[in-house]
Order: sequence, then structure tokens, then C-alpha cells
Amino acid sequence: MKKVVIKLIVTLASIAFFLTIEPVWATGTTHIWAPSTDIQAFRVWHITCDIYLPFQNDAAGNRVPTVTNIGLTVGILPFKKLNAEIGFDHKSGLGIVDNYPLYINFKLGIPENTYGKLFPAVAAGILDIGTKRNWTDFNVIYGKMAKSLKIDRTFLGRFSFGYFTGNERLLLDDKGNKDNSGIMTAWERTISEISDRLWISVDYMGTKSAYGSLNFGVSWKFAPNVALIGGYELYNNNILADTFTMQVDIDI
Repeated sequence: MKKVVIKLIVTLASIAFFLTIEPVWATGTTHIWAPSTDIQAFRVWHITCDIYLPFQNDAAGNRVPTVTNIGLTVGILPFKKLNAEIGFDHKSGLGIVDNYPLYINFKLGIPENTYGKLFPAVAAGILDIGTKRNWTDFNVIYGKMAKSLKIDRTFLGRFSFGYFTGNERLLLDDKGNKDNSGIMTAWERTISEISDRLWISVDYMGTKSAYGSLNFGVSWKFAPNVALIGGYELYNNNILADTFTMQVDIDI
């Protein structure tokens, strides 16, 4: 199944490589899974309702619970050249740590082309700041750059690259060893040849911790401030069950 999914990703990327459009990004401040360089505009409130459905049982044959995430994020800086957002997530379906469901996130960044056409978007932040020490304080710190690329009139999409590190006591591999740092990459593009509302993305986070995965998805904007994302997560750790995700993003 994983080989079929990876072939599908390559096919989508190959088709999109030859399409010619301008970028229109999805409403969220992540791609499908990994954090993006996008930041909420000043005083814009972003509501997200995500569900992660296990595609299969885990390596031990156990049925994996469905994970839900309800989040609220707001832009807090009124500047054009420097943006920031802060928010929280309420997560459930994670077992015993559901007793501590609140997680905080923060991001600071500079928009693309702020200091010239070659200047990339730059962002740094921290996510999943939990409220229980060495239980939910994953404290994933990251930095990321993104750049939209064209060849003549051919828009290739936006490419991102970054690095993250988190709590070494919680970001562990399948053998229980720390695996708390890795790269982040992503590609995303709006498919205007079909509709300006259609957006596709592939993103990746390294390590064999619970954060490490290859993710792809499609978004449709029902309104300028409302988007629905459908995606799939292939985890690097084979003990974890792959998941299908549905995400609703609303800006107010």
C-alpha cells in the first residue's frame, strides 16, 4: 500500500511541475502535518478542527484510537515585514496523556519577498508546549524557509526546508531511544488550471518519533476563509499505524 501511495505522490508532483499558475495557499499555518512559514494576519482568528483516522491496526495488531485536534490561533503583530501568531490546541485520543489535553504554539516570521524578489519566507517557532512535564511537553522548536519558484511562465510551486528538535525524553524511536531532531521539507501548489480553490501539498518530517512522517493531501476552499483538507500520513516508525486526516480550517 505504501508503494502505491508514494507512486501517487510522484505522479501528482510530476503533473503539477508543468502547470502554470500563481500561488494561493490554504488557510492553515501548517501544510498537511508539518508547520509552514505561513502566519496568521494581525487580528485574524484561525479555527481548525482535525481528525486523524487510523488506516490500519498497529504493529501489535491493536486497534488504534482516533485522534482529534481542535485549535485556535490568532495573528498578534500589525507589521508587514514581521508577523507572529500564538495559539492553542486541544487534543484527545492519545491515551493517558488525554488528562492534559492543552498544547500551546507560537510562531514568528518574515513574509516572502520582503527584502527583494530572492528573499524567502522565514519562520521560527515552537509547537506542542504541553502542560505536564515529561508527559506532554514535546516542545518542538523549528526553523523553516520557503520560496516560490518559476521558470519563465511556469510556476513550479513553493518549496520549503527546515529543521526541528524536541524533548529528547518524549521524541523516541521504536526501540525507545531518543530521536528528537530532524529535517522538514514541503512542496505545495494551487492548481488554478482546474480551480483557484484547489491546492495540493506534500510535506515530510524526519526521525522515527511520532512526528516523523511523509504526508500528502488536497484542499478545497469553499470560501475565501474556509477550507477542507483531506490527507494521508505515512509514519517513519513502522510500529505506528498510518492515518487518514480530514481538517476544516476557518478564518474569522
